[in-house]
Amino acid sequence: MKKRKERIDRGIKVRSEDVFAVCSWREMLYLSSPRWLPVFIFLTLPLLLGPYWQKVMLSVAVFGLLAISWDILAQTGMISLGQALFFGMGAYCAGVMNHYFGISPFITLPLAAVAGGAISTLLLLPVLRLRGIYFSMVTLILPLMLVRVIEATKIFGGTEGLSGMTPLPSIWIEIYLIFGVLTAALFGFRRMLTSDFGLVLKGINDNDRSVTNAGINIYWFKIQALFIAGSVGAFAGAFMTHVYMFVGMPVFALDYSILPIAAAVVGGPGSLAGATLGACILVPLSEVLRGIGGLRIVFYGAFLVVFIVAIPEGLFHYAQRKYHQFERWVEVEK
Repeated sequence: MKKRKERIDRGIKVRSEDVFAVCSWREMLYLSSPRWLPVFIFLTLPLLLGPYWQKVMLSVAVFGLLAISWDILAQTGMISLGQALFFGMGAYCAGVMNHYFGISPFITLPLAAVAGGAISTLLLLPVLRLRGIYFSMVTLILPLMLVRVIEATKIFGGTEGLSGMTPLPSIWIEIYLIFGVLTAALFGFRRMLTSDFGLVLKGINDNDRSVTNAGINIYWFKIQALFIAGSVGAFAGAFMTHVYMFVGMPVFALDYSILPIAAAVVGGPGSLAGATLGACILVPLSEVLRGIGGLRIVFYGAFLVVFIVAIPEGLFHYAQRKYHQFERWVEVEK
């Protein structure tokens, strides 16, 4: 007797896919627990860690925001290789406002997020009509160009940068502020992408000509998506400026462009939650491997290859599928 494995959606998942109908507290817990779990972890984990790993958690949240920013652009059909542009713009905007004008960090953070997103949007506005690799190449080149401009003109401190920024009052404010923003961005933008606005963005990615034929100005929607993603990345840069109390050319480093992409790939692109999960895995992993010197890159690269080959859909999509389905063996009909 031959048998095969059959996958079946759980009953609550089937009923709640479109109608959101639940019949018991158990089913309500089944649907809500995956959403409450990250909130619980973000609230309690800092209390259990030492000062060093608390700083690592700050980096996790920052790269999580950059990965979310990248994922928003990717779902609109704009593959970015230069998240460092958004990060650096936000960092310099916050640094200039605090260093030259003495503005409080609680004011520079939102202002730098908006200003950094707006400047990045204006810089990329002429190339929005480019597709695929051509748009990606421009996003990769712009941060490198800005580094050379700062170095040549010695503007904003030149190669030495600006130091002496006003820090946030305490490490606890830093942690819960950045994780609060990360949680709001994760759930808020996931809801946005399921709205009519988000459906248009996904339609542009799937078939922009069909969206244009429907009478929709796709470039206006791309501008909005670019500003949103740029503001998220700029907030991350502004935040790290006040954490390190310094801003300089390293804020345009390739690390802020490559690691968010790797996080989105490992976690699973197209979900935002996958990008956040990837950052929660890769950033601590890079810190753990820091002690082995040059071999760190070898192990890090091998880890990425294993994930890409073994779970090409991404860890979040794999876990989500396993959570909503169960498997059973059934007889093969002859």
